[in-house]
Amino acid sequence: MNELVFEKNSTLDNILTVQSLHLNNYPIVYILYNDKKKPSVYIGQTVHASRRLKNHMENDKRKNLNHSILIGHEKFNQSATYNIESNLINYFIADNHYQLQNVSQTKSRVMHNYYQKSFYNEEIFHLIWEELRKEQIVTDTIENLRNKDIYKLSPYKELSTQQLDIKNEILNFCKEYVHKEGNHVITIEGDAGTGKSVLLSSLFNTIQDLAKDASSFLYGTDNYLLVNHTEMLKTYKSIANSLPNLKKKNLLKPTPFINTKNKSNETVDIVLIDEAHLLLTKEDPYNNFRSHNQLDEIIKRSKISIVIFDPKQVLKIKSYWNDRLLEEITHQYNVKTVKLTDQMRMHANLETIKWIDHFVAKKILTMPSKEDSSFELEFFEDADTFKKAIERKNNEIGLSRIVSTFDYIHKKDGKTYFVDEEGINMPWNSTQDSITWAEGPSSIKEVGSIYTVQGFDLNYVGVVLGPSVSYDRKTDELVIDSSKYKDIGAFTSRTDLSPEKNQEIKEEIILNSINVLMKRGIHGLYIYATDSKLRERLLELKKKRRF
Repeated sequence: MNELVFEKNSTLDNILTVQSLHLNNYPIVYILYNDKKKPSVYIGQTVHASRRLKNHMENDKRKNLNHSILIGHEKFNQSATYNIESNLINYFIADNHYQLQNVSQTKSRVMHNYYQKSFYNEEIFHLIWEELRKEQIVTDTIENLRNKDIYKLSPYKELSTQQLDIKNEILNFCKEYVHKEGNHVITIEGDAGTGKSVLLSSLFNTIQDLAKDASSFLYGTDNYLLVNHTEMLKTYKSIANSLPNLKKKNLLKPTPFINTKNKSNETVDIVLIDEAHLLLTKEDPYNNFRSHNQLDEIIKRSKISIVIFDPKQVLKIKSYWNDRLLEEITHQYNVKTVKLTDQMRMHANLETIKWIDHFVAKKILTMPSKEDSSFELEFFEDADTFKKAIERKNNEIGLSRIVSTFDYIHKKDGKTYFVDEEGINMPWNSTQDSITWAEGPSSIKEVGSIYTVQGFDLNYVGVVLGPSVSYDRKTDELVIDSSKYKDIGAFTSRTDLSPEKNQEIKEEIILNSINVLMKRGIHGLYIYATDSKLRERLLELKKKRRF
């Protein structure tokens, strides 16, 4: 392998006199940083090293960055240095030590392949990162950082063509309507794993960067990201630690936002709503919400509302949404809908995705063949083998966890409650203060609930299907028994809906939860059914599996 050129300078004055061939005449990557109490860093790439670095020295924002690292290689090309620059930004955010001075590009880079991309992405980047660790610029390993949610939701992750097209469409929508009268809504729809949160993270960071740019159409705008999910809010706040224009005060839960703006009688410019399907659709005094619909209340308090929405992820009757109800709320406003359709999380082929989609519609298909070598779908006969399989994957690549349908008592009273004491016999997830549940090392010995993992990635997910999920051999379909589901709060009936509709929604909620749980894994899905009839049927499918 050709040698990496890695040149560290203690002052910026030295960087313009660098004579190394592969730093002067080739594309390079560079890092400008300081070692203050709250250190800052700027990461870039260039094909004109002297000119670009001279510009930085004359920039007031860069003057406090008094150290530099120049990185070159005789095989560098501009596609490679762009790629390495993006990787460095994402991993620096995940390492969470420096505040980046980088701001969003107006046009984000789209995912693309280039000659020997894996060579630069893996071999060369690992060399660079280990050199940075040796110099004590960064601390954690690539393997550990790659499993962090803060890395996976970094606003600088490369977007797919579809994600980038939708991002630009939304920015154009904001440009057109942010200074016009009225309330304007753009809805982003997509199934679990289609990259909604990554898009939202990138979009909000760009909007906040533009809000600080005097030449931008969004300059001076007052914008918020609303996150209903406590675990996801932790991740966004961690990301805000590393980026110059993301402030924690602009990251809120929906109810505090609504109540604060009610009290001050203020409206804002742009609100982005993550997982709007979790918003309340009825009054809920227990959660201090005393209006009829949270989405409507948010829209009325913002010029533009950007709404992430997936009705297949509704988990409570008091948050019940469907397409008709969404249309009833939004039809009175200027509204536009865009859709994410590409599966971004699961490295599974269409046959495997089809099997899962049919399963959560209660239909059981023939087990997909093992031709899909990039994703494992496996069924297990006993709890012990199932647990050991997930532990083995966790030891191999990390971030592999067991989750379960909410078929076992789980209270927030400080006591320990167990999942499937006769089989799995593991406690429900405990609460973590600063990190998300799955990132805690002890969580491999716990079982995650739907509320713990919704919106997050795991490498391998082991799903326990509890007693509410059974099987009818005559119809060859799932049977859902909502009376065995222990999430009592999810099933609080609504007086504005008929008893029949309340009952119908209960089954829908259980199936939605199965859909969310089964689509957590990047590389694999392991299933253990506690119901003997369902377990036998899945094992029959496994025996007949095509190779």
